[in-house]
Amino acid sequence: MDTLHHHPPTPPPSSSSTSMAKRPCSSSSSQNPRLSPHFSQMDHLLHSFLSFPDSSPPISLDLSFDRLLDSSPSDADQSILIDRAHRLGCLLLRAANRSARKRASIHNSAAWVLPPDLTIKVFSMLDSQSLCYAAATCSMFNKCAMDPLCYANIDLTTVVPKVNNAVVSTMIQRAGKSLQSLKLGIVPGPTGSPGSCQPLVYTIRNSGDVSSFSWNEKRTRQGKESSILTRSCLYPLSGDNGATGTLLRRLHLYNIERMDNASLCVALAACPSLLDLEIVGLHVELRQTLMSVSSHCRFIERLFFESSKTGRDDSLKSPTCFELVNNCPNLSSLSLRGFKLHDYKVRILVKGFRKLKYADFSTSYSITGTFLRNLGNGGGGSLLEVLILRDCMHLKEVEVARFLTAVIAGDFKFLKHLDISNREGLASEGDWYQRSYNSSLIPLQQVLEVRPDICLLAEFPSEGCFLDIDHMIDSDINSELSLPFQQSGQTSDGALVTSSLESSYNSDQGSGNEEYQDSGFVIYEESSDEVDFLVI
Repeated sequence: MDTLHHHPPTPPPSSSSTSMAKRPCSSSSSQNPRLSPHFSQMDHLLHSFLSFPDSSPPISLDLSFDRLLDSSPSDADQSILIDRAHRLGCLLLRAANRSARKRASIHNSAAWVLPPDLTIKVFSMLDSQSLCYAAATCSMFNKCAMDPLCYANIDLTTVVPKVNNAVVSTMIQRAGKSLQSLKLGIVPGPTGSPGSCQPLVYTIRNSGDVSSFSWNEKRTRQGKESSILTRSCLYPLSGDNGATGTLLRRLHLYNIERMDNASLCVALAACPSLLDLEIVGLHVELRQTLMSVSSHCRFIERLFFESSKTGRDDSLKSPTCFELVNNCPNLSSLSLRGFKLHDYKVRILVKGFRKLKYADFSTSYSITGTFLRNLGNGGGGSLLEVLILRDCMHLKEVEVARFLTAVIAGDFKFLKHLDISNREGLASEGDWYQRSYNSSLIPLQQVLEVRPDICLLAEFPSEGCFLDIDHMIDSDINSELSLPFQQSGQTSDGALVTSSLESSYNSDQGSGNEEYQDSGFVIYEESSDEVDFLVI
């Protein structure tokens, strides 16, 4: 062992030996088997830099950098060194983060038990927000979340404005031809259950003070323009020559206040396979919308349309009703809320749709109930399971009584849910300003005895109030300031009016409107200067 300490005399250094002594990198790489022999000079430099022990004081690095700056001849050179240090530090941090994500993705791929196809299947069942969260988890999940099947059902509805056109366009493009369902807009609360009349229209009245509000100042109200959906939000459905919207089955639009008739019609034209259309709070006309539906969406089965201007839209004409009935024979659910509909138009729709099971005409200001006459005698209307006439201000108690008499007599055998509630009471026969709050004409008790399977809602205020129609139309019908409801009282003499009403109900006058006869050729609409000509 001692011989190891004795060495021969060291020769004087020469130029060749000096050059050999200046190559520590190769010797260090040969001594460290973890380093690849194919490392570049940058690899060795980075390895040496990262090999500094953590225990070394940080002040040493600061001093080294200060000495490097002091060695620079000018202030400009020092600024260049500082900028390069910033850039190299950012690049090193970015490389470290990318490598960490890559390692995590490899680890998740090994630990995740599901194959990619099943992972995509699971992701396709998530809502849009949860899918975005999953995509941001790791590279593996992000790759699976980019599959078009994950975006087949897009739901971007929010309580407050959060989504803009760019988000909608990105998701529709990711879905491509796999898109089957699209929901957009602002929903003020949870959707009401079938049979309810919960308003879904979101206006400025729902959200705050309206004293100084202007519809042209939407930027100041919502804060950020980037969180507003505009009329062009549905343009991606027409992309790729309309291929994106070809297989779309469900389209729900809520309170997109900048949507107009032209943009909606273009979107509907791109969706020929649409089965379910729900429109709430859009500033679009009923007539033009139904014309677009009848022209382009002939397979539709469910149509829900709630007006943004309760009681003001009277644009619907009889030829449009006939065209809708003829072109959309598969419609089984129809909801037209808050429109100014006359009885003969409603009768055309209800009698015309042979498969109709669900009808909701809540908050209509013109329906009196005459469309209900002879409705259950075969044809359309006889298959009704749900009928909602809540808060129809012109609905007459005598027409309701006639309808319930027909139910007692055996008509409407499939009826399961009926809502005739009215927060202002039912209208009297002679003058609709005379309201009925506790009618003895309506045989509610008899209906419940004969048809215990029917859910009958008949909620009226306990006391009458003065009714101002001008004030009612100008005010928001969906305001939370409503009168308390209570079940209308029953009387024992309800059965006495049954026989007298039955003959009137089955008379030839029950065509649905006093001016409309089943054998007529000309229809004069009271609500419009236009005269519609058609053959019945």
